[in-house]
Amino acid sequence: MNGSSPDPVLVADPANCTRHANVSTRELLRMLRVPRFDGEGLPESGLWHAWIEIQRRGEGGCGPAFLNGLRLLHRQRSFARSEMAADDPYPDEHRLAPDPYVGELWKSYKRCLCANRNGPASQLLRELEKQIGPE
Repeated sequence: MNGSSPDPVLVADPANCTRHANVSTRELLRMLRVPRFDGEGLPESGLWHAWIEIQRRGEGGCGPAFLNGLRLLHRQRSFARSEMAADDPYPDEHRLAPDPYVGELWKSYKRCLCANRNGPASQLLRELEKQIGPE
């Protein structure tokens, strides 16, 4: 397999494939409540995939946990010496969103994070909060 091929998990079928398809719902909820800052790629992507997978399974009420995790990561990024990753190995994960508008917001949010533009990213985060809401 060459390095130019995209991640097959994200290309296959957006309706039923995420990075966390084999993780228990309990562990997914834990990921949302306690986001991880380490690892490669955007830690926000881990939250996104956990939230999408929980939605796909038909579990409700995880929107507030997802949004709280995003806020925590965003606050951490706003610190001057934050060592959080800013590269995006999953550029097409926004296609996993059940709502195309939420997917486009996510794509724009990640683009701002990768460019270290925390101000515009916070505005996009507020719009995501409006769209996802308390469920």
